[in-house]
Amino acid sequence: MTQQSILITGCSTGIGLDAALTLHARGYQVLATARKQQDVDTLISKGLTAFQLDVTDYGSIDAALVKILTESGGKLDFLFNNGAYGQPGAVEDLPTDALRAQFETNLFGWHELTKRIIPIMRQQGHGRIIQCSSVLGFVSLKYRGAYNASKYALEGLTDTMRLELKDANIQVSLIEPGPIDTQFRANALQAFNQYISVDDSVHEADYKEQIKRLSSENPGGSMTLPSSAVTKALIHSLEAKRAKVRYRVTTPTKMFAFFKRILPSRWLDSLLSKG
Repeated sequence: MTQQSILITGCSTGIGLDAALTLHARGYQVLATARKQQDVDTLISKGLTAFQLDVTDYGSIDAALVKILTESGGKLDFLFNNGAYGQPGAVEDLPTDALRAQFETNLFGWHELTKRIIPIMRQQGHGRIIQCSSVLGFVSLKYRGAYNASKYALEGLTDTMRLELKDANIQVSLIEPGPIDTQFRANALQAFNQYISVDDSVHEADYKEQIKRLSSENPGGSMTLPSSAVTKALIHSLEAKRAKVRYRVTTPTKMFAFFKRILPSRWLDSLLSKG
């Protein structure tokens, strides 16, 4: 059986790193990418084939794909779009530049990479595209407006892409994690400090609580799962004859998917506003 190839973005830590290492051990040709060269070097030291790729830099995408496709022999069986971050802050305090940066990383860069991969999959007659979304791609929380917007947009774009690629033998799936034990919260705190002025906001008291939560070693509580929980869903999306449209990972994701189906919007708002 020919070794199957998968391109994974955001492999420096967390979900992407666990997926890359697990699939490599499983026999896949893993083409791991990271934004910083020092992280690429670390991936290589772990035995992975890795490349520098910054999804916000379209020249970086082009340069990486030349190397990746040379390594894979011009084919690509799977694409796992994963690298993203969350920009906290109330909508009224959110600079438009912060919102733009959120979309560049979480949506526009993924789109730019994906639309370069689709013709390859069409030509070879098969492929699968897996997008790492979030529970916040279908329910909203206070102070997560930028991240919510980027993931809601990703879900809409992905659902449309799935319909358009149905006849091309390219399966498209979304993975929707809830709280996962990664560097996500530390990165969110960094983005918060970069763009949000706490002292000038009417949300100052809430922000200080948010900072404490994001700084905590286990801010997700007992429902936080390891990155391997996402990798398990990813493996099913790659190996099942018919991949699921959506993989809901963690209890909060499954719980809120159920609540969204059965609760009136006002009731759901009341529940979510406590988060």
